[in-house]
Amino acid sequence: MQKEPFIFAFIYTLFTVSLASPIFYDRILASERNGRDLVLALDSSGSMAESGFDTERKNLRKYDVLLNIVEAFIDKRFDDNIGLVIFGSFGFTAAPVTYDLVALKEILHLSDVGIAGESTAIGEGIYQSLRTLKFGNAKKKAIILITDGYQNAGSVSIKDAVEMAKKDGVKIYTIGIGKKGMFDEKLLKKISVETGGQTFSAVNSDDLKSVFSKIDSLEPSPIRSHMLVNKKMLYIYPLILGMILLIGLKLNRKSNETALS
Repeated sequence: MQKEPFIFAFIYTLFTVSLASPIFYDRILASERNGRDLVLALDSSGSMAESGFDTERKNLRKYDVLLNIVEAFIDKRFDDNIGLVIFGSFGFTAAPVTYDLVALKEILHLSDVGIAGESTAIGEGIYQSLRTLKFGNAKKKAIILITDGYQNAGSVSIKDAVEMAKKDGVKIYTIGIGKKGMFDEKLLKKISVETGGQTFSAVNSDDLKSVFSKIDSLEPSPIRSHMLVNKKMLYIYPLILGMILLIGLKLNRKSNETALS
């Protein structure tokens, strides 16, 4: 009987540990992660301020509609490193290829029409995208270039930029947005065909959503190893042990009381 206080104290300790929900983390190294290095090259020239592109919210600017659709696309690219290039009269890297898609989306919405000038330098957009991709390590790399106009500015020729893309093995997927004749459909098709990509067109926001759904099915490629964390809950073990001791103690006490009577 003198041992009972110590046993009760031990049982109490076991129940306390169980309530604390101890957890064991088992780190497992995976061999690879699927994905690619992908750069989104967005046209921010003056014509992107036009409204009427969205089928439901006619007052929204074309550029704002584009940002919303691009953000939804980024949300689905769990395994990709994605970068962002903005081009108008010139091109610049707004975000390097990154796996931090939350930060990427924040940077995306900091851009605006005219931030890179009012004209359209498609060659600059491709060239800057290729420079951005050089810092990535994926085996497969691609550029998604979206524009609503014609090449009318920039110091980099489209021909030279396309040759660089072919040399680096980078596919370029081109999207022309707006009504037929508003963008250089022939040029965009030539860019995509020569680099092994595809070309698309979108008259309105619904078309653009459909285009990004098709691009979303791009074939994944190995990109890097990563750690998986396997979480194991351990509360059950001290709980079971405590219950066994408590039941045993009760049965022992009942047996002693029966023997005394």
